[in-house]
Amino acid sequence: MTDTQPYGTPEQPRLAVHGEAHLEVDPEIAGITITITTRGTDRRATLDDLTRRNTHVIDLIKSYGDTIEKLETGAFTLTPELTRHGRGERVRTYHGTVHIATELTDFTTLGELTTRLADLELTRVDGPWWSLRPDSPAHSEVRRRAVHQAVARAREYADALGTTLAALVELSDPGAENPTPYGLPAAGGMAFRAAAPGAPEPAPTLDLEPQRQSVHARVNARFLMTPPKL
Repeated sequence: MTDTQPYGTPEQPRLAVHGEAHLEVDPEIAGITITITTRGTDRRATLDDLTRRNTHVIDLIKSYGDTIEKLETGAFTLTPELTRHGRGERVRTYHGTVHIATELTDFTTLGELTTRLADLELTRVDGPWWSLRPDSPAHSEVRRRAVHQAVARAREYADALGTTLAALVELSDPGAENPTPYGLPAAGGMAFRAAAPGAPEPAPTLDLEPQRQSVHARVNARFLMTPPKL
């Protein structure tokens, strides 16, 4: 029969504690987003230009091989801009954009790739955003530490009463009820815009320092104690 007593009894006193742990670790992944833009008076020419630039950027990113963790194309738009004056609807110009997101595991490569992308014509680079993988060992390590702290705290309370822990009744993760979305970008991202066409020399490689990641865990635990002699 399942024990549903919330507070225990004199014969089976309960002890409720929580355990917490916090780690500061190096990031495992760095993400950047690239926005390519084109503009022209001819729709087909604008689309062709955007396609050419998009292909060049993707080929450049893929040239870094296994250091690329992820490469995805996001939103694509080709928008006509109408004239503000005159009769009828006349297209003044066309604006084309395409967004690309990529993640890297080699942070030396990151600085070089970011510089090369930002040096391209009509190309914007945002980032980097540092993160850990969902299955990073740091997550399991911080959870283990939180559990160990909860057990140690419970033993301290029991010892103060001159007794010992008898059994674990419940171990719960508060994050399971109100989970925090994983993968939110870390603060500190930067934006780079490409230089004007005809730049005489390639830009120097950026030296990007990885941002340390905070990993936190908290658990709630309930124990049964042997009855203390008060």
